[in-house]
Amino acid sequence: MLKLRPYKPCDAAKILTWIKNEREFRLWTADRYDHYPITAEDMNRHYDSFRDSDAFWAMTAYDADGVAGHLIMRFTDGAKKQLRFGFIIVDASRRGQHIGSNMLRMAIRYAAEFLGVEKITLGVFENNPAAYRCYRSVGFREGAEPHWHELMGEQWKCVELEYLVE
Repeated sequence: MLKLRPYKPCDAAKILTWIKNEREFRLWTADRYDHYPITAEDMNRHYDSFRDSDAFWAMTAYDADGVAGHLIMRFTDGAKKQLRFGFIIVDASRRGQHIGSNMLRMAIRYAAEFLGVEKITLGVFENNPAAYRCYRSVGFREGAEPHWHELMGEQWKCVELEYLVE
């Protein structure tokens, strides 16, 4: 049974093994890191920069087989009614087992019940159709206008999705 818990610094080493090349890394992080590859220390240092914030949560999905997925949640407004999901990733060897959709459903429930948000957003690159299908399967719909990132010498279209909490 999949569960969701706060991220632990020891999770970084496992999560980073799921990234096999810079393209996968950029699909996951966009331009949020200025170099590739990153180390567990780089990832933890990045998250530590939000340590004193009451507007940022890194979460890890796990089950009997260990760490299975990861995402971050952060408020994007002062009223704390809008949350953004990011850095969403699932163990590559376990894709197709609905870990991503189950992890997202748990994160949505947490955001609604404990954080009281009204809307959740996320961005997904158009060249990541599996992630797009996963997000749509849990109820995310296209929202704000897409935008572009220059990554790896190319222009990548980022589709904005939103989930309205009932």
